[in-house]
Amino acid sequence: MKTQFVSSILLLLFCLSFSNATAQQTDTIIKMVPSPIFKNGEAQIVPEFSSKKEWIKEELWVETTFDSDDDGKPDRMHVFVTRPNQTELQKIKLPVIYVSSPYFGLKILSLMGFSSRKLNWNVKQEIGEKTKSHKHSNRGTRVKRPLLSFNMDNTWVPRGYIMVYSSSPGTGLSDGAPTIGGENESLAPKAVIDWLCSRAKGYKTRTGNEEVDAYWSTGKVGMTGASYDGTLCLAAATTGVKGLEAIIPVAPVSSFYHYYRSNGLVRSPEGYSGEDMDVLYDIINTGDKSKRKHNNARIRDSLLVPNEDRITGDYNDFWDSRDYLKKINNMHAAMLMAHGLNDWNVMTEQSYRFYKAAKEKGLPVQLFYHQNGHGGDPTLNMMNRWFTRYLHGIENGVENDPPVRIVREHENTLRPYGSFPDSKASNVILYLQSSINGTGHLCTEKTDKQETEAFLDDYSIDSRKLLESKNAQHRLLYVSPVLEKDIRISGVTNISIRLACNQSVANLSVYLVSLPWMEGKNVEIYDNIITRGWADPQNHSSIRKGEALVPGEYYQVSFELMPDDQIIPKGKQIGLMIFSSDNEFTLCPKPGTQLTIDPNATSITLPIVGGSIEYENAVKNKLYINGE
Repeated sequence: MKTQFVSSILLLLFCLSFSNATAQQTDTIIKMVPSPIFKNGEAQIVPEFSSKKEWIKEELWVETTFDSDDDGKPDRMHVFVTRPNQTELQKIKLPVIYVSSPYFGLKILSLMGFSSRKLNWNVKQEIGEKTKSHKHSNRGTRVKRPLLSFNMDNTWVPRGYIMVYSSSPGTGLSDGAPTIGGENESLAPKAVIDWLCSRAKGYKTRTGNEEVDAYWSTGKVGMTGASYDGTLCLAAATTGVKGLEAIIPVAPVSSFYHYYRSNGLVRSPEGYSGEDMDVLYDIINTGDKSKRKHNNARIRDSLLVPNEDRITGDYNDFWDSRDYLKKINNMHAAMLMAHGLNDWNVMTEQSYRFYKAAKEKGLPVQLFYHQNGHGGDPTLNMMNRWFTRYLHGIENGVENDPPVRIVREHENTLRPYGSFPDSKASNVILYLQSSINGTGHLCTEKTDKQETEAFLDDYSIDSRKLLESKNAQHRLLYVSPVLEKDIRISGVTNISIRLACNQSVANLSVYLVSLPWMEGKNVEIYDNIITRGWADPQNHSSIRKGEALVPGEYYQVSFELMPDDQIIPKGKQIGLMIFSSDNEFTLCPKPGTQLTIDPNATSITLPIVGGSIEYENAVKNKLYINGE
């Protein structure tokens, strides 16, 4: 019995030790399964997710609900995925950061020569007249992973996200046809998000039937991207697709009319003179070459060219259908909007109008402005907190962060603000006072019974050169007194001009500038340009239908300049320059058209922080460099 008892004790101890070892081993295995790490409300780099060699990179095609290339089959979108191998080996699920783009199909050389003026419309034409058609490009297709995707992969995959990229319809290896803001460009990213949430089908090949599941997705998706990629963030969000929790659009187009037109006037984005909807179609048209002829005839030649209407520049139903603001009621995603205050490609009205509407709808929204031009993400800290909160669900208090952050002029730090426009900003109306030396004054008091002032259109003179007194006959210039203290403009500047023309058509351009004009390599654009705006006087009553001007008859033309937040330093003057054709942005008709301005019925309204009191304090001595 004793021997049996000892044996039993030994057996029991062995079982207990084996059980403990197994438990320890199981515990070790559990600890070895990595998971996202958070500190101070931000996702941190996880060592196990950081081995690039072990990342799983795959491509597939997601089936959509539309057939935009008219081949009788649902279009499939080409998708790239980068994910940690733990999503495969240990079956962990992670949220997704998704970028949809029409540019992934562009080859490197196409990107370098992004838009050739030879392929654009000729802007040296008379206003309201039809011009000859332009050449069209026939681009090759990039079949490799999206350019610069490694940068996004390196930033987000180690922090516990899966990166997903897709080419928009008719670009790269995606089926379909580009429509430049058409419905299919909204439904395409929606389909990819539906696939990430197990509501749509993905396939291993473009035409095959072997399905691919996104079993590694938590169903929480965020989107980001700049320019057209940022536009597709708005496109997807305004479908109301479930699972799209947050977006960070950078310099997005919210209305294609506002991108290529301005208050009835045909206007180009900066640096792309003569570009229009059909030209952009050609730029991104990198899809299946065998379907391009059919797509070109159906979309570019029959839809875009006739409806973009370069003859009148009027707003119409075609443009209305390409305004994402019209569908914002569907949106539920939290949005961190970013834009450069000196972006004259996609101008600040694009982001502001959408941000304002989303804020009024009650969505979680924040705004990031910087002082550079096109592009420019929010800081990594801001993006990290946004995605951590809305994709990982970590209560980090991001909704209590400053709602507006602006990189101030000549600074590298963010300034927090409670709102944009600043809640302390109020309108200051400045009136025109003419003078005899080519430069008038901006005054807070209205002067009556002034003589009218005229100028001649000449597109060949650069806008900078127009400021010089030798070109005074081609513009009107009115300046404020010299500022004795800094003032800050925050919001939208409005102008109302009473004018007459000796022709039935004319361009109208307005610049608000900071004087004296500065030159040199360290001068930034905001040292000189405050804001700008353009309008077609024919559309003085309606943006949808212009009317030919009666020569000599006066019209009141009122419109907004681009939203801005800028500090004008003491020692400077605010200058208002009114001229006609702007060779950087407008059509360029033959010189000689005369416009006449009635200064008694013309004014500009500035949103100044501190309002009239602050402005009056800044100009109390009323010292003018030109004039008095």
